[in-house]
Amino acid sequence: MSRKNRLWMAIATLAGVLTFNTHALAQTAAAPTETATTQDNAILLTVFLKHDQSRPLSELNAQLEKQGFYKAFPPPGVEVVSWNIVMGIGQVVTLRLPASRLREVNRIFETTAWGAYHTEFYPTYDYKAVGLAEHDKAK
Repeated sequence: MSRKNRLWMAIATLAGVLTFNTHALAQTAAAPTETATTQDNAILLTVFLKHDQSRPLSELNAQLEKQGFYKAFPPPGVEVVSWNIVMGIGQVVTLRLPASRLREVNRIFETTAWGAYHTEFYPTYDYKAVGLAEHDKAK
């Protein structure tokens, strides 16, 4: 199987696991783990925080404060790669974290961001070194 096919297979598998995880609807809080991010276990997680445009920003911010969003997010040990405002959409945050902490980060959004935001999650991994190596090899 080619490297490209293995990559797509891995992406499809991860998407399937995240889509069909029956425990995602009724999770209980997990104790934070102290797993360090390494090149071997790191994932990138892009989170779309779409504002509820039917409510004013002051009301959304008050809800986030009440629910403790900024106290809980980002959790210690999770790197914020970027955090941008996208006009008309909301916020787009990209995190780097150990794969083992994905559930913990998801729970923070479920318990502190829902209601103020509609969320979308896109887990990925760093392909830069592989892509550049393939480019160099093709020269």
